[in-house]
Amino acid sequence: MRKASIFYNDLIAGILTETDDGDYLFEYSKDYVKNHSNQFITFTMPVREEAYKDNRLFPFFEGLIPEGWLLNIATKNWKLNPNDRMGLLLACCQNCIGAVSVQPIREDNEA
Repeated sequence: MRKASIFYNDLIAGILTETDDGDYLFEYSKDYVKNHSNQFITFTMPVREEAYKDNRLFPFFEGLIPEGWLLNIATKNWKLNPNDRMGLLLACCQNCIGAVSVQPIREDNEA
């Protein structure tokens, strides 16, 4: 299972999870829902308490991943499969242009 903290500017907006079954979950943090209910990260995912779930990476997060020659550089430098969308998101999207950034969450058993 891989996870990432999703930041909106300097605020933690929520957690994105890729489950061991290959599903994707995005859940806004309780604090974000309470204090920033009108500040959604994308129109397709308004702020709510319930988690969003899909069997594919959500289009908004797909859109953060580089394309073209920049994708080629990223896959070669980090030795990632171009089909590993979560891996690319975790590796490439920590300093995105715009308000949203992705910070990997390391599990305790990872080196």
